[in-house]
Amino acid sequence: MPAQNTTSSYGSVTKSFHWLTALLLISAFLMGLIANDLAHDIQSPSFDGSAETLSRAVLLFSIHKTIGVAAFFTGLARIVWALSQPKPGLLHPENKPEALAAEVVHWVLYGAMVATPLTGWIHHAASTGFAPIWWPFGQELPFVAKSDATAALFGALHWISTKTLMVTFGLHVAGALKHVVIDRDATLRRMLPNSGDLPTPPAQKHSLVPAAIAAVIWAAVLTGGVMLAQSTPHDHDGHSHAEASPAAQAGAQSENQASNGTGNWTVQDGKLALTIQQMGSSVSGSFANWQADITFDNLDAPGPAGQVAVEIDITSLTLGTVTDQAMGADYFDSATYPKARFEAQLEKLETGYQAVGELTIRDKTQPLTLPFTLQINGDTAQMQGQTVVNRLDFDIGAGTQDAGTLGFEVVLDISLTAQQTN
Repeated sequence: MPAQNTTSSYGSVTKSFHWLTALLLISAFLMGLIANDLAHDIQSPSFDGSAETLSRAVLLFSIHKTIGVAAFFTGLARIVWALSQPKPGLLHPENKPEALAAEVVHWVLYGAMVATPLTGWIHHAASTGFAPIWWPFGQELPFVAKSDATAALFGALHWISTKTLMVTFGLHVAGALKHVVIDRDATLRRMLPNSGDLPTPPAQKHSLVPAAIAAVIWAAVLTGGVMLAQSTPHDHDGHSHAEASPAAQAGAQSENQASNGTGNWTVQDGKLALTIQQMGSSVSGSFANWQADITFDNLDAPGPAGQVAVEIDITSLTLGTVTDQAMGADYFDSATYPKARFEAQLEKLETGYQAVGELTIRDKTQPLTLPFTLQINGDTAQMQGQTVVNRLDFDIGAGTQDAGTLGFEVVLDISLTAQQTN
């Protein structure tokens, strides 16, 4: 079997690319489908937090992504090779509409072979909280920063590219079966090993017309993906989570700046963030909605300096692609316990400050000390603090007892700017 194409048949290189690409894409699709079903089970209220189930989901998603990256490079190589080779001649050159349709489907399929894994790879690189790719290049991509907006966009593009791939793959298979069952010609046999004697029609020329039509189709597909990202973005593991609209985010910002008590300081701006280790990677998030009631006296000497009460809206947490999972019954169980609360006494130390009190999450209350720094300029104060809690102390992820799967320590970062009111 010759390595290069001839006017009668495809060469061994083309055939190898064809069947290898098909194998990789089908395998990636099946792994993603199974993993996605498992992800929905994990997000359901009935999930028991089983570490074995979580590990299996991570494994399946890692296999799915790794095969996808391999399919991306294989697809690129296949396209480059196809463009450099002569095309075996048409067995029915008189049927020009069918020949054009077949070529357009081929070009759309070529685009899907590249776009589907590439958009998934970019989504992965822009996301936090992911199943790792088993690939020597690591988890990052040049020029792709960690961004919820980028992850949402390319998650939607990956989803719609997958649908396009499924449709064109189905059309391609249907066309091949038509040649076998209805036309009874050698079209499919030309792509099989040991294809035997074949007719030798004149070679085809590569035409720009089918490629141009395919480009228009892809423009429509990508436009649909952008519109999808603006409505219901899909994450890289196949499930979706809603993102706050600009109006909702503005409302959240105004809420976390408010103090609803009788304190003498009002929060103007601030951030309440957390970081945890998942499968060896840091996953960071923040609460959009929280309220602080602060009473503070700027003392000259160490001693009691006031008190603070912070109420946190658990449902406002965004935590990368695991936001929905974090809301589940085995984690924050936000449906049952939508609020968390921290109440503490403020103390000035010889160096710095600390808030000593209790943190309540779910139905668990634990002592917590938060050291912090404070800079006061007139009636404006800027505070920054960091502390660490153990998630198991609050029964968060109690079913996941393996720190390698989900770390025990959760780092809390707090920063705010407050204005003195009286």
